[in-house]
Amino acid sequence: MVAGLSSLPSRVVVLMGGPSAEREVSLSTGKGCAEALRGEGFDVIEVDPGPFGTVPGLSERLSDIQPDVVFNALHGRWGEDGCVQGVLEWLRLPYTHSGVLASALAMDKARAKDTFRAHGLPVVNSIIAPKAQVCAEHVMAPPYVVKPNNEGSSVGVYLVHEAANGPPQLSDDMPDEVMVETFAPGRELTTTVLGDRPGDPGALTVTDILTDGWYDYDAKYKPGGSRHVIPAEVPQQIFDACMDMAARAHSALGCRGVSRTDFRWDESRGLDGLIILETNTQPGMTPTSLTPEQAEAMGMSFGALCRWLVEDASCDR
Repeated sequence: MVAGLSSLPSRVVVLMGGPSAEREVSLSTGKGCAEALRGEGFDVIEVDPGPFGTVPGLSERLSDIQPDVVFNALHGRWGEDGCVQGVLEWLRLPYTHSGVLASALAMDKARAKDTFRAHGLPVVNSIIAPKAQVCAEHVMAPPYVVKPNNEGSSVGVYLVHEAANGPPQLSDDMPDEVMVETFAPGRELTTTVLGDRPGDPGALTVTDILTDGWYDYDAKYKPGGSRHVIPAEVPQQIFDACMDMAARAHSALGCRGVSRTDFRWDESRGLDGLIILETNTQPGMTPTSLTPEQAEAMGMSFGALCRWLVEDASCDR
């Protein structure tokens, strides 16, 4: 926590946009957070690192501004995978959300799954395979899912159905190696965790995400793309398990500030049907995002949530 932030307005840079595939979502998140922080009395400067080569160097710009805190509203590669966190550590600028190691670990889906397994948390089977091989043959029995190993927001996700005639034909912008994982049927549930210290709010609640089809990028971010039931109307055993597993996943990865863990639950299998899909260390903060909605359901306004994150900021995260 940064001394003095709770009593005096401080200069906060909100990082948003950036060069990743999730640039537009990040811009929406950043603008909403900047507005909320101004409402909380902070002096806010919005900084967009931009696509590569389009703006001056980020470290120079931050050195010129000399903020008290950097609110990291970047999503995807370079902003969510430990890269910008390393820049902020080098500059010794206190920042929000998780640090270098937890960010890199959570963003690498394969290594995150290995971490979850080591801590007794349930995940589906998965492999990393060459893109060319995945396009040429089924590398596992359908149904399965193909996705980049280091992107979020359902960017570049392919669902291969059991009745598929052949392997998926992946787009040119997919990486040379991709993750292929067993499809987990059932309901989409999610839980936000705040903090990692005694007295922090911890796991907030569970949301049941209802869609007419696959919970893809459009379902996540377009108004009306999905419907959220909060708190989720699930058996208490499942609700409690989501709360417990989200907190354990947050701890296992070494997350700080806020994280959101996504689940799939196959009702026909009871507790055995609950698995972790992934943990997001930079959950969206857009008008349709799940984390602000969960905080509000627990009595924490959007402004209060953003302020909590600023007051939690530090180096050496």
